[in-house]
Amino acid sequence: MAYKNISASLSDEDKTQVIQKLKEVESLLPFIVDLSPEERKTIPTLGRKSLKFVESALGYSRKHPKFVPPYLDVEEQAKDLALTQQLYEILEILDPLWEKVKDTCFAVGAEAYHAARVFYTSVKGAAKAGMPGVDIIAADLGKTFERTSPSVKKKKEKTEVS
Repeated sequence: MAYKNISASLSDEDKTQVIQKLKEVESLLPFIVDLSPEERKTIPTLGRKSLKFVESALGYSRKHPKFVPPYLDVEEQAKDLALTQQLYEILEILDPLWEKVKDTCFAVGAEAYHAARVFYTSVKGAAKAGMPGVDIIAADLGKTFERTSPSVKKKKEKTEVS
């Protein structure tokens, strides 16, 4: 479906329910972790090819226990594999939902920003035409677009701290 301007709202009650249900989902997964960027770099990635490898290795280790080293817990590997497969099923639903929510937020945010820019342009025009009191609004909104060099910014921060 092609994107068109969105005209929608979300009641506080519905927003609260969505957040509550997402927290309920999270509570059903008490084992989930939040890896640091460094940890992500050190952990091997399990893709389709490596998933097939893990499945095959597990099957072989069960059929040929004499090759399983004593420090390898085959049942723990089976448990990890089963959980991985279950989480992939959940991700198949979460990933598209996450993308849709993120894209919708991006789209409606852009619409709100565009409307604000249209208003700002109108206010600047009114200020140029000499409309009383509008210059304060234009100056306030214009602060968003002020550009300062890093050295000016540092001087300003030092002055504000002093």
